[in-house]
Amino acid sequence: MAEIKDPENTILIELKDGTVAIELLADVAPGHSERMKELARSGAYDNVAFHRVINDFMAQTGDVQNGNMEKDYNPRGAGTGGSDLPNLKAEFSKIPHDRGTLGAARSQSPDSANSQFFINFKDNHFLNGQYTVYGRVIQGMEHVDAIAKGEPPANPDRMISVKVASDA
Repeated sequence: MAEIKDPENTILIELKDGTVAIELLADVAPGHSERMKELARSGAYDNVAFHRVINDFMAQTGDVQNGNMEKDYNPRGAGTGGSDLPNLKAEFSKIPHDRGTLGAARSQSPDSANSQFFINFKDNHFLNGQYTVYGRVIQGMEHVDAIAKGEPPANPDRMISVKVASDA
Protein backbone atom coordinates (compact mmCIF):
# COMPACT_ATOMS: atom_id res chain seq x y z
CA MET A 1 0.00 0.00 0.00
CA ALA A 2 1.25 3.46 -0.86
CA GLU A 3 1.94 5.66 2.10
CA ILE A 4 -1.21 7.60 2.93
CA LYS A 5 -0.11 10.97 4.29
CA ASP A 6 -3.59 12.41 4.89
CA PRO A 7 -6.25 9.69 5.44
CA GLU A 8 -9.04 12.31 5.66
CA ASN A 9 -8.20 13.43 2.11
CA THR A 10 -7.54 10.02 0.55
CA ILE A 11 -10.21 8.01 -1.28
CA LEU A 12 -10.05 4.22 -1.62
CA ILE A 13 -11.92 2.83 -4.62
CA GLU A 14 -12.34 -0.94 -4.70
CA LEU A 15 -12.32 -2.26 -8.29
CA LYS A 16 -12.57 -5.87 -9.49
CA ASP A 17 -8.77 -6.17 -9.65
CA GLY A 18 -7.84 -4.29 -6.48
CA THR A 19 -7.82 -1.00 -4.63
CA VAL A 20 -7.10 2.40 -6.16
CA ALA A 21 -5.92 5.06 -3.70
CA ILE A 22 -6.57 8.68 -4.67
CA GLU A 23 -5.03 11.63 -2.89
CA LEU A 24 -7.53 14.50 -2.96
CA LEU A 25 -6.14 17.98 -3.58
CA ALA A 26 -8.23 19.65 -0.89
CA ASP A 27 -6.00 22.73 -0.84
CA VAL A 28 -6.44 23.21 -4.62
CA ALA A 29 -10.10 22.22 -5.06
CA PRO A 30 -11.78 22.17 -1.63
CA GLY A 31 -15.37 22.07 -2.92
CA HIS A 32 -14.81 19.11 -5.23
CA SER A 33 -12.78 17.26 -2.59
CA GLU A 34 -15.51 17.73 0.02
CA ARG A 35 -18.20 16.58 -2.44
CA MET A 36 -16.31 13.37 -3.21
CA LYS A 37 -15.91 12.62 0.49
CA GLU A 38 -19.59 13.37 1.16
CA LEU A 39 -20.77 11.03 -1.61
CA ALA A 40 -18.28 8.33 -0.59
CA ARG A 41 -19.41 8.49 3.05
CA SER A 42 -23.08 8.23 2.05
CA GLY A 43 -22.37 5.12 -0.06
CA ALA A 44 -23.64 6.89 -3.20
CA TYR A 45 -20.62 5.85 -5.31
CA ASP A 46 -20.85 2.14 -4.41
CA ASN A 47 -21.68 -0.06 -7.44
CA VAL A 48 -21.59 2.88 -9.89
CA ALA A 49 -20.52 1.94 -13.43
CA PHE A 50 -17.65 3.29 -15.47
CA HIS A 51 -20.01 4.39 -18.25
CA ARG A 52 -17.51 6.05 -20.61
CA VAL A 53 -14.03 4.58 -20.94
CA ILE A 54 -11.96 5.75 -23.91
CA ASN A 55 -8.67 3.96 -24.61
CA ASP A 56 -5.63 6.27 -24.28
CA PHE A 57 -7.84 9.02 -22.86
CA MET A 58 -9.82 8.50 -19.65
CA ALA A 59 -12.29 6.42 -17.59
CA GLN A 60 -15.45 8.25 -16.47
CA THR A 61 -17.81 7.28 -13.64
CA GLY A 62 -19.74 8.81 -10.77
CA ASP A 63 -23.30 9.11 -12.11
CA VAL A 64 -24.96 8.23 -8.81
CA GLN A 65 -28.44 8.89 -10.27
CA ASN A 66 -28.34 6.51 -13.28
CA GLY A 67 -25.13 4.52 -12.90
CA ASN A 68 -25.75 2.27 -9.86
CA MET A 69 -25.52 -1.25 -11.28
CA GLU A 70 -27.43 -2.68 -8.30
CA LYS A 71 -30.33 -0.20 -8.35
CA ASP A 72 -32.22 1.12 -11.39
CA TYR A 73 -29.15 0.90 -13.66
CA ASN A 74 -29.78 2.57 -16.98
CA PRO A 75 -26.94 2.04 -19.50
CA ARG A 76 -28.43 4.63 -21.87
CA GLY A 77 -28.93 7.17 -19.10
CA ALA A 78 -25.63 6.55 -17.30
CA GLY A 79 -23.56 9.68 -17.70
CA THR A 80 -26.53 12.03 -17.84
CA GLY A 81 -27.14 12.39 -14.11
CA GLY A 82 -25.50 13.56 -10.95
CA SER A 83 -26.49 13.60 -7.32
CA ASP A 84 -29.30 15.46 -5.58
CA LEU A 85 -26.70 17.95 -4.27
CA PRO A 86 -26.18 21.30 -6.02
CA ASN A 87 -23.65 21.65 -8.82
CA LEU A 88 -20.16 22.86 -7.95
CA LYS A 89 -18.36 26.01 -9.02
CA ALA A 90 -15.29 25.32 -11.15
CA GLU A 91 -12.01 25.27 -9.23
CA PHE A 92 -9.51 25.59 -12.06
CA SER A 93 -5.82 25.56 -11.13
CA LYS A 94 -2.37 25.22 -12.66
CA ILE A 95 -2.37 21.45 -11.87
CA PRO A 96 -2.13 19.72 -15.27
CA HIS A 97 -4.29 16.83 -16.42
CA ASP A 98 -1.46 14.28 -16.17
CA ARG A 99 -1.79 10.50 -16.20
CA GLY A 100 -3.57 9.40 -13.03
CA THR A 101 -5.17 12.74 -12.19
CA LEU A 102 -8.83 12.99 -11.27
CA GLY A 103 -10.93 15.50 -13.17
CA ALA A 104 -14.45 16.74 -12.56
CA ALA A 105 -16.80 15.79 -15.40
CA ARG A 106 -19.28 18.49 -16.38
CA SER A 107 -21.58 19.68 -19.15
CA GLN A 108 -20.96 22.80 -21.27
CA SER A 109 -21.09 25.11 -18.26
CA PRO A 110 -17.84 25.27 -16.26
CA ASP A 111 -19.93 25.38 -13.06
CA SER A 112 -21.94 22.20 -13.76
CA ALA A 113 -19.77 19.52 -12.11
CA ASN A 114 -21.68 17.44 -9.57
CA SER A 115 -20.78 13.80 -8.83
CA GLN A 116 -19.17 12.52 -12.03
CA PHE A 117 -15.42 12.35 -12.46
CA PHE A 118 -12.79 10.86 -14.72
CA ILE A 119 -9.31 9.43 -14.29
CA ASN A 120 -6.81 10.25 -17.04
CA PHE A 121 -5.09 7.27 -18.69
CA LYS A 122 -2.39 9.57 -20.08
CA ASP A 123 -1.35 13.23 -20.01
CA ASN A 124 -4.34 15.14 -21.44
CA HIS A 125 -3.05 18.69 -21.26
CA PHE A 126 -5.65 19.94 -23.76
CA LEU A 127 -8.08 19.73 -20.78
CA ASN A 128 -5.97 22.08 -18.64
CA GLY A 129 -7.90 25.11 -17.42
CA GLN A 130 -11.21 23.64 -18.64
CA TYR A 131 -11.91 20.91 -16.09
CA THR A 132 -11.18 20.96 -12.37
CA VAL A 133 -8.35 18.65 -11.25
CA TYR A 134 -8.97 17.57 -7.66
CA GLY A 135 -7.04 14.38 -7.07
CA ARG A 136 -4.35 11.99 -8.23
CA VAL A 137 -3.94 8.23 -8.12
CA ILE A 138 -1.16 7.32 -5.67
CA GLN A 139 -1.64 3.56 -5.91
CA GLY A 140 -3.43 1.09 -8.18
CA MET A 141 -3.21 2.84 -11.55
CA GLU A 142 -2.75 -0.61 -13.11
CA HIS A 143 -6.32 -1.40 -11.95
CA VAL A 144 -7.61 1.78 -13.63
CA ASP A 145 -5.79 0.77 -16.84
CA ALA A 146 -7.69 -2.57 -16.75
CA ILE A 147 -11.20 -1.02 -16.69
CA ALA A 148 -13.40 -2.28 -19.57
CA LYS A 149 -13.36 0.16 -22.50
CA GLY A 150 -16.34 1.50 -24.44
CA GLU A 151 -18.95 4.25 -24.66
CA PRO A 152 -20.64 2.53 -22.89
CA PRO A 153 -18.62 -0.66 -22.34
CA ALA A 154 -20.51 -3.85 -23.29
CA ASN A 155 -19.88 -5.21 -19.78
CA PRO A 156 -18.99 -2.16 -17.69
CA ASP A 157 -16.80 -2.32 -14.65
CA ARG A 158 -17.98 -0.62 -11.48
CA MET A 159 -16.68 0.97 -8.34
CA ILE A 160 -17.48 -1.83 -5.91
CA SER A 161 -17.00 0.49 -2.95
CA VAL A 162 -15.66 3.99 -2.37
CA LYS A 163 -14.45 5.03 1.08
CA VAL A 164 -12.54 7.84 2.74
CA ALA A 165 -9.32 6.22 4.05
CA SER A 166 -9.82 7.65 7.56
CA ASP A 167 -13.14 5.73 7.73
CA ALA A 168 -11.82 2.45 6.27
